[in-house]
Amino acid sequence: MGVDTTIYREAMSRLGAAVNVITTGDGVSRHGLTASAVCSVTDDPPTLLVCINRSSRSRAAFIEGGPICVNTLAHAQRDISVAFAGKLDMEERFTEGVWTTLVTGAPVLEQSLVSFDCLVSSVVEVGTHSVIFCHVQDIRLGDPAAALVYFARAYHGLSHV
Repeated sequence: MGVDTTIYREAMSRLGAAVNVITTGDGVSRHGLTASAVCSVTDDPPTLLVCINRSSRSRAAFIEGGPICVNTLAHAQRDISVAFAGKLDMEERFTEGVWTTLVTGAPVLEQSLVSFDCLVSSVVEVGTHSVIFCHVQDIRLGDPAAALVYFARAYHGLSHV
């Protein structure tokens, strides 16, 4: 007997998480989506993981083993989160915010709280999601600001002080 998925989803809604825009691209084609399923794996070597739904239209671009950037959003960037979570085409999504690159060439959001510029090291398929392990190649620390978090199916601000 397993846990009911409805109860599991309700329980997970009570686990607050930072809101991130995950990006990939090669300078010609860019892809991005909003995700809260991001966490540190180890600091030696610096590695994090990102979970992406296998039904995501951008999934293929992320699991190819190329560059990936995790851009952690500030509370004032809720509109960017909504744009990357919605039905906009990829180029329309990137009209929100100012985008640059670091060492891997993945799109980096200029005003994010922090950007983790990574290369995909491996992908593990688990149920409905792809778990992408990423080796951090570079980090850009933004200005301290209130973080955007997702808790109880709503956006909230979390002060940095």
